[in-house]
Amino acid sequence: MQGPEPEMVDLLVAGAELVATVDDERREIVGGWVAVDAGFVHSIGGPGDPAPPARRTLRADDCLVTPGLINTHHHIYQNLTRSFRPAVNGTLFEWLTTLYPRWARLDEEAAYVSAWVGLAELALGGCTTSTDHLYVHPRGAGDLIGAEIQAARELGFRFHPTRGSMSRSQKDGGLPPDSVVQTDDEILADSERLVAAHHDPSWGAMVRVALAPCSPFSVTPELMRSTAELAERLDVRLHTHLAEDPDEDTYSEEVYGRRTIDHFDDVGWGSDRSWVAHCIYPNDDEVKRLGGWGTGVAHCPSSNMMIGGGGLAPVAELRAAGVPVGLGCDGSASTDSASLWMEARNALLLGRLRLGPQAMGARDALEIATRGSAGCLGREGEIGVLSPGAAGDLVCWPLVGIPFAGALSDPVEAWLRCGPVAARHTVIAGVPVVEDGRLVAPGEEAMLARHRVISARVQAPID
Repeated sequence: MQGPEPEMVDLLVAGAELVATVDDERREIVGGWVAVDAGFVHSIGGPGDPAPPARRTLRADDCLVTPGLINTHHHIYQNLTRSFRPAVNGTLFEWLTTLYPRWARLDEEAAYVSAWVGLAELALGGCTTSTDHLYVHPRGAGDLIGAEIQAARELGFRFHPTRGSMSRSQKDGGLPPDSVVQTDDEILADSERLVAAHHDPSWGAMVRVALAPCSPFSVTPELMRSTAELAERLDVRLHTHLAEDPDEDTYSEEVYGRRTIDHFDDVGWGSDRSWVAHCIYPNDDEVKRLGGWGTGVAHCPSSNMMIGGGGLAPVAELRAAGVPVGLGCDGSASTDSASLWMEARNALLLGRLRLGPQAMGARDALEIATRGSAGCLGREGEIGVLSPGAAGDLVCWPLVGIPFAGALSDPVEAWLRCGPVAARHTVIAGVPVVEDGRLVAPGEEAMLARHRVISARVQAPID
C-alpha cells in the first residue's frame, strides 16, 4: 500500500557547498539544502536527509548559503548625491551643511526612484531586509515614505522605513535649512499616519515603520520625548543617530549641558525599543548603560571610516555588554556604495585592527549582519536565521573563480577574506529577487535613466 504523497513546498535551494544557518546552535551543514514554503523556512537538511519535493528548485552549487543580510541604517535618497565633490572631504557637520540645500529638492518621484535603485543595489549585494532613515521632508514634497514603500513592494523587498524628522533649523541653532524642517505637531501627526497606513506587526511582515528623529542637534528635546511616548503607544521602534562624531558631544554639552548619551536617556530613549546609528564614541560607562537598556547599535564601518572623525566603534565591548549590534551601510553620499558584503568585510577588518586577529572572524561579522541586525529591529528568530518557521530570506554566495582559488578549508572565512563577491541568488520570503546575479524585477535600465535625470536636478548649483 502506497503512503501519502510527500508535502510539496514552494522552493528548494539545493546543492550548497555549505549552509550556515546562524541558528541558535550555529549549525553549518555541508552539502545542505533549504526548503521554503508560504514565505517561511519549512525545513533544512544535508545530503543524507530527503528534501521535500518542490515546485521550484534553485541550484546553489559551489555556494555558501546564509540568511539574508539585514541593513539597519541607511539614507537611500542620498544615492542622488553620490560622491558629490563639494562635500566629499568635509567633516560630518561640513558635509551636512553642504548637502542639505540639495536634499531640499527631494520630492515623491525622487524618493520612489532612489528607493527602487537603492533597494535593488542592496538585493544584488545579498541584503534581504533594509531600514531607511528618511529625515528630509521639504514642504510640498508629498508622501516620500509612501513612495519608498511602493518601490519596496514592486521589488519584493522586506522594508523597515523610519519616519525621520528635523525640527531645529539654522535659525534655531541647528544645522538644516528652514525648508526641510517641520513643526513637532506636523512630525507627530505624519508619524501616526504612516504607522496606521503601513506598519504590519505580524510575524513575517514585509513592511514595518519606526519613528526616527534625526539627531540630538536637529530636533528639540520635546520632540524626542513626544516621539518616544508615541512609539510606546503605537508599539513601534525608535531610531536615531547617536555618538557619531566628537562634535556631537561638544554640541550637546554646550546646548544641553550634558553628553549626548545622557541627553538620549533624559528624553526617554534609553530602552530596548530603540536602536541607534554609529555609536562610535561612548565611554565605558555609557557602553554598560546601553547594554543595560538593551538599546541596539547599527555599526556602519565604511561610513565611520569615511566621515567619522577617525574613531573606531567599540563593537566588541558593546556586544560583550549585551548590546544588539547590527550592520548598516549608511547613506550613499557618505559611503557611496550600498553593499552589505562590503560592510561585513569592513566590520571584520576594523574589529581586527582595534583588538587583534582573535577579536573578529568571519562568523562574528556574519552574525552581526544577520542575528545582530535582527535584534536591532526587534525581530530575533524571525529574520537573520535559517530555521523552520523563520522568514524564508537567504542568499547564495558563489565561491568560485580566481578570487577563491585555494580557499578550500573554510567557506565562511573565505566568503569575507576572499572576494569581492555578490549574490548569485537573493531570496526574500521564498521568492527570488536576484537570480543568477541579475535583478528579477523588470525596468532596471529605465529606472536608471530616470535616476540620472533626477540626480542632475538635485545636484544643480544653488542660486
